[in-house]
Amino acid sequence: MSDGGPPAGKESLLSRMALRCCAWAERWFPDAWVFSVAMVAIVAVAALGIGVRPAEVAHQFGGGFWSLIPFTMQMTLVILAGYVTADSPPVAKLTARLAAWPRTGRGAIVLVAFSSMLISLLHWALSMILASLLVRALAARAELRMDYRAAGAAGFLGCGSIWAMGLSSSAAQLQANPASMPASLLQITGVIPFGETIFLWQSFALTLVLASVTLLVAWRSAPEDAHAVTARQLGVDPAPPAAALAPRTRPGEWLEYSPVLTLVPVLLGGAWLWQEFASKGPVLAISNLNTYNLIFLMLGLLLQWRPRRFLNAVARGVPHVGGVLVQFPLYGAVAAIITGAANASGVTLAKLITSGFTRFTSTETYAFVVGAYSAILGLFLPSGGGKWLVEAPYVMQLANDLKYPLGWAVQIYNAAEALPNLVNPFWMLPILGILGLKARDLIGYTFVQFLVHVPVVLLLLWWLGRGLAWHAPVMPG
Repeated sequence: MSDGGPPAGKESLLSRMALRCCAWAERWFPDAWVFSVAMVAIVAVAALGIGVRPAEVAHQFGGGFWSLIPFTMQMTLVILAGYVTADSPPVAKLTARLAAWPRTGRGAIVLVAFSSMLISLLHWALSMILASLLVRALAARAELRMDYRAAGAAGFLGCGSIWAMGLSSSAAQLQANPASMPASLLQITGVIPFGETIFLWQSFALTLVLASVTLLVAWRSAPEDAHAVTARQLGVDPAPPAAALAPRTRPGEWLEYSPVLTLVPVLLGGAWLWQEFASKGPVLAISNLNTYNLIFLMLGLLLQWRPRRFLNAVARGVPHVGGVLVQFPLYGAVAAIITGAANASGVTLAKLITSGFTRFTSTETYAFVVGAYSAILGLFLPSGGGKWLVEAPYVMQLANDLKYPLGWAVQIYNAAEALPNLVNPFWMLPILGILGLKARDLIGYTFVQFLVHVPVVLLLLWWLGRGLAWHAPVMPG
């Protein structure tokens, strides 16, 4: 693939700077897994530095390493279920219809951004896959001159702006599901239902304002048609990949191609979901991550219709979950060392960090300090759920010490956690693979969003959280 594009002189100063920074990072930054290992090493050395015995550090590492197996599986299924649903033939037809709407390249980019953000509130992985397929469908229109790089960046804006304010928020889901939480964190935060996090009116207001700002920036930063770089100029064939089923070659394959095996789990799963929503109500039912995943797995199975097509889609989606599988155990180990490894005086790293934050943080500055810290940490630990397990023990303990509302503390994390996604290419990998682009092709545009989002997010988090009250953690009963 070529690095095609307009001459450097026609790019804005900000865009040129972002592209150069991205090219440097792409050349010199290692894989995100390396940062996870480095975090383990830093935390282990820090624990030894405060007097924790080496045997205790190793004990906490081993115990914490396997503490997130249920949550790791849940997050893996979030990605797979989203991919299988987006990769289905009915969704492909819907994408083709949407792609026929825009009349200008900039209008197409705004449509992609809007679609990505809207769907991300329901399912962050689904938003990336659907947005990527929409970009390819738009790029395939010969009469539409759309900048392929800006459109790809727009497809990522759901994960770079408001995804964590919706139902797929890892932190909100984890806090509402005590069975998925480490016991050490549960003792600090208790159970925090959706009504105190993503279903607050303040959360809705934050989401609406941020989405509006994001769309405006996407519109203003998209190149005019005369300067747009199309997919073909970048050496990318935008035609969607063929997903047709291969013909059956053996009698034993009959059941793999028959929808009979699809209907059995779909009907049973649908009946169970009906019971859940009827007995618990929609808010409580959807806050269970297992229920959430079952909905999208059954939907994906139904839309794929034939078992063989479903299995093929799963096989295409599996490469996108590797980072979760190998990194989440390390996050669990880090969280265990921070919260559980104590020296002879009973002091842990979590207590020391909380004490440090307390010295220069008050109720009035909590949103700014914790929001900025969370965004910075996200550059090195690009994982909504995994990073929350590392960060939550001390930021939530600090919230308790300051009598700051715990639910809004989760929302501070959610809004700030999305910011580093705009400049860290880790979660861009699915989009880059589908679109045939490189990280430096997108980050020039997402970096512009990042510069606008940082002050907007921090100010809104501070202002909207001022009227909320703290209450003691509620333990599961």
